[in-house]
Amino acid sequence: MMARGWESKSVEAQIEESFSEPSRGEASSSSAEELQSEMKRAELMLSRKHVLQQLERSASERYSELLRRTLADLDAQIAAVPLKTHEFSRARQAARQRSLNR
Repeated sequence: MMARGWESKSVEAQIEESFSEPSRGEASSSSAEELQSEMKRAELMLSRKHVLQQLERSASERYSELLRRTLADLDAQIAAVPLKTHEFSRARQAARQRSLNR
């Protein structure tokens, strides 16, 4: 197992905290399937962020190509995880913001 830096632990803790505390207006009891889906999505998003960071630092074109394929696979896995209605809205807003930042 690889040691993680403090930043990734902080991000992971924030994600877990956001899932553990239901937001206002949201039912406090989610099904086990919904919780599992949320955790899977969070795990995939953290992996995606890590791969993007590696891609930014990569000097090898062969390694960069491997990272791009890995990123495409992660994106496909993320797309396959079902979203709740409010998550879909947040995801769409985040995607729009990312496209504006480019």
